[in-house]
Amino acid sequence: MKVFCGRANPTTGSVEWLEEDEHYDYHQEIARSSYADMLHDKDRNIKYYQGIRAAVSRVKDRGQKALVLDIGTGTGLLSMMAVTAGADFCYAIEVFKPMADAAVKIVEKNGFSDKIKIINKHSTEVTIGPDGDMPCRANILITELFDTELIGEGALPSYEHAHRHLVQENCEAVPHRATVYAQLVESRRMWSWNKLFPVRVQTGHGEQVIIPPLELERCPGAPSVYDIQLNQVSPTDFTALSDVMPMFSVDFSKQVSSSAACHSRQFEPLASGRAQVVLSWWDIEMDPEGKIKCTMAPFWAHSDPEELQWRDHWMQCVYFLPQEEPVVQGSSLFLLAHHDDYCVWYSLQKTSPEKNGRVSPPRPVCDCQAHLLWTRPRFGEINDQDRTERYVQALRTVLKPDSVCLCVSDGSLLSLLAHHLGAEQVFTIESSAASHRLMKKIFKANHVEDKVHIIEKRPELLTSADLEGEKDLWRIRSPCGNCEGFDVHIMDDMIKRALDFRESKEAEPHPLWEYPCRCLSEPQQILTFDFRHPVPPHPVRAEGSIELRRPGRSHGAVLWMEYHLTPDSTVSTGLLKPPDDKGDCCWNPHCKQAVYFFTSPDCRVPQGGPRTVSYTVEFHPHTGDISMDFTLSDTLEDGC
Repeated sequence: MKVFCGRANPTTGSVEWLEEDEHYDYHQEIARSSYADMLHDKDRNIKYYQGIRAAVSRVKDRGQKALVLDIGTGTGLLSMMAVTAGADFCYAIEVFKPMADAAVKIVEKNGFSDKIKIINKHSTEVTIGPDGDMPCRANILITELFDTELIGEGALPSYEHAHRHLVQENCEAVPHRATVYAQLVESRRMWSWNKLFPVRVQTGHGEQVIIPPLELERCPGAPSVYDIQLNQVSPTDFTALSDVMPMFSVDFSKQVSSSAACHSRQFEPLASGRAQVVLSWWDIEMDPEGKIKCTMAPFWAHSDPEELQWRDHWMQCVYFLPQEEPVVQGSSLFLLAHHDDYCVWYSLQKTSPEKNGRVSPPRPVCDCQAHLLWTRPRFGEINDQDRTERYVQALRTVLKPDSVCLCVSDGSLLSLLAHHLGAEQVFTIESSAASHRLMKKIFKANHVEDKVHIIEKRPELLTSADLEGEKDLWRIRSPCGNCEGFDVHIMDDMIKRALDFRESKEAEPHPLWEYPCRCLSEPQQILTFDFRHPVPPHPVRAEGSIELRRPGRSHGAVLWMEYHLTPDSTVSTGLLKPPDDKGDCCWNPHCKQAVYFFTSPDCRVPQGGPRTVSYTVEFHPHTGDISMDFTLSDTLEDGC
């Protein structure tokens, strides 16, 4: 039996689906997941532990046995917390078999096998009764089914089923409640991640403007949330049009509904402007009184910014309104939060939805193709006028009146730039049907559909006939060891074994502008590709060493591309300028960088270094795969 597994292409940052055979080892999926980041989240762990202790105490105070249902147990950490807090028995459900097998071993190693039963099923398949998975319903429900959007991992259907079939009425729940917050803002930078702006091109005949088709302007956009580290976004990049508003809450101790719902909040805009974006996050209260709270609030909305917990498994949400709308300071409006069982979206109205009787708008669906083809960072890249200018300057140095241009890039506007700058003929290769349809719309809107020729083929299948005869994030991988007093080395060992597979030597794409980091070395050129020459038929290999001159801990290595458009013009997908004396970095916000994580948590560079890292990098031109291997010489500790 064949299965499809997602892989992030380190070159493009997009997810690609690869076919694996029946012997595929799913432990690699754990190695790539955020399990370690969750276990390193001290704030999360402490709050869960406090909430579990309080829930067990409340049940015991009523003279009842504490029977726990833990849905999505992962390593079994929350169940072990519950038993340590005095629970009589825990039923821990984990549907992913490699993780369930690891949980069995972790529970056994920590001495809880007699109090914790690991059930390798989906929670909706668990049975109750003398011959079932559980002899009776539980009276404490513990879960960690949340993603950055809160409900995107199916929390609502899972809770709905659990209350109907697996737990007692009015059970204790940890967490007890979740609340979703929203803030309406105007932000040209964020809006550029969602809409195509007019692109201005200075030519010998004056300014030419590439305009987006009306269909793109009217499109409500993609239904998916854009989750980012809002703490890395400068406050100067947006204008708050509203205060932070609680939009809706979910009480997990009562029956939960996964049905579609709409929640509205009336507010008066803080300033006049254009409503474009809704910033959103949530918090969870572990107890009924709300004294034990874990919040995802960014620094400007956090009650104690000094205690802000950095985490990668839960971030903050950026939602785009279907269309930007003008707002006037002091003129009352209604912000609406809509959700179904897996997705949240927002809209803005001038009157109360209860009074005007309007039907709740459906979940936004892209009908222009652009949001299906371009990622959010890609939108931002295309809208970057400075980047466009660099390409224009480079094209000016090579274009002649008789130039014939071939643009090899799905969904690129380079073909339009070449046309406006005077190329005699322009061809663009659009290998996917989606990019073909999108570019036809853009060419038609700009009246060049007869001047820029689209070739719907893969580049390697191109023939002269097609040209009409022309020839011319460290913590994610860091071992956990002991977590809140429980031994989870077994998961560390499992991940380490998984990292010996081929994928472990490949880079992972990460948007480093969202992650605080320092360079311990100066940038170093590894490989050079001359696009004027044929693509090498075999893998390109490079070996060498890098000196780590700044003190600190080296958690990984980063690769990126710099495109030399002309001798004087370069576009970087990584560092935009050299690191400063402290090693602080300025990364391209439109691109993801290829990150190789070291398997050791402590590759230290002492004061007065340097230390040397030896590397081997192999690039496979025809697949885009990059495999890397690094060794830290003169190690202070083994295994770096």
